[in-house]
Amino acid sequence: MSKANDPVLQSWIPVNEDSDFPIQNIPFGIMKKGKGHRVSTIIGDQVIDIFELNKRGYLSGLDIPNSVLKNEFLNDFISLGKKKTNKVREKISDVFKKRSRKLKNNDSDRKAILNDVSKVELTMPVKVGDYTDFYSSRDHATNVGKMFRDPENALLPNWLHLPVGYHGRASSIVVSGTPIRRPKGQQIPADSKQPVYGPCKLLDFEMEVAFVVGKKTELGETINMDNAEDHIFGLTLFNDWSARDIQKWEYVPLGPFLGKNFGSSISPWIVTLEALEPFRTTSPKQEDPKPLPYLKNTKKRNYNISLFVDVIPENGEGKTVCETNFKYMYWNMCQQLVHHTVNGCNVNVGDMCASGTISGPKRGSFGSMLEISWKGSMPVDMPDGTQRKFIQDHDTVVMRGFGTKNGVRIGFGEVTGKILPALK
Repeated sequence: MSKANDPVLQSWIPVNEDSDFPIQNIPFGIMKKGKGHRVSTIIGDQVIDIFELNKRGYLSGLDIPNSVLKNEFLNDFISLGKKKTNKVREKISDVFKKRSRKLKNNDSDRKAILNDVSKVELTMPVKVGDYTDFYSSRDHATNVGKMFRDPENALLPNWLHLPVGYHGRASSIVVSGTPIRRPKGQQIPADSKQPVYGPCKLLDFEMEVAFVVGKKTELGETINMDNAEDHIFGLTLFNDWSARDIQKWEYVPLGPFLGKNFGSSISPWIVTLEALEPFRTTSPKQEDPKPLPYLKNTKKRNYNISLFVDVIPENGEGKTVCETNFKYMYWNMCQQLVHHTVNGCNVNVGDMCASGTISGPKRGSFGSMLEISWKGSMPVDMPDGTQRKFIQDHDTVVMRGFGTKNGVRIGFGEVTGKILPALK
């Protein structure tokens, strides 16, 4: 275990019990500062300018170029490699641990390095070159199959043999707090054989977790289960907004298109795999059928991370509509990445792969409104007296996620998105 993960470690920066960001986390993100950007981390409610930390000698011996830390994205920092970025985490842990006084007692350095999170703008953490969305929750895939196909044969024949995925749109992935415009497109009314055009009527969220590729491969190269984690830098929460009526009409035969590519929202912090190590848990059994040898999983590669989704009307009280867990994934992220490259597809630093909707076995743990309202047949009662079958204009969707063990909570911060009406 890295010393940065020590559960008894405390910081001289105050950290509330319900904070996602104790000293054991040390995630990475990007803070806008003046006319530029800085690679940053956070402890409690203090955003730490790693550029200034390095410039003032607190990361001595790591030889990190200033251009890497005074940067609009994390890609160059991630490209330093895990050996170097893990040392950065450990150095930061040493600087901010409770008994460390050098920075705490230096007023001018502290003022340059620490920034109240309520007073800074956190921007898109990585430049996403390519984005792949998977479909890897067995409960979710089964629910969708029951609703739209044969309930007795809900899973398609290939689903238990490989992690199903599709190539999505990287340009429309946005950081938390960015409003999402209700999309327009073709839909097929229930009583018609002819499509109509207009704003989406069945707008949905999908509770997902995405991983960020941390090590590139060359065209023709493959990743295997033994080295897959070397290629994964960290995780972020991911809201894969979905226009269900547009998606339903377009997805045969080539899959999602306009129903998905209008927007996806991520949390501003990338939490490293090293910080999430305490939350490893047993992966679901894959016995009937057994995966082909290249996908065989022999280690604990799932993570016990609680996930929540709140829907908040514009002028009303919100409601938690989903409580699920990342551990429910049938195909884990290593299997996803291995399958992604088994044909020689190359990946690059900053590429993002989303898990697919994460659903558990019960309605309260379903990760989308499509399932929660069961295609609109079971509306959700809201505190203001209204109901939700799907997401309405001016609603805000808030996703949260964290793991807790030995009194330490490691989380991602919120990913929020407000729905604006479709443009005329």
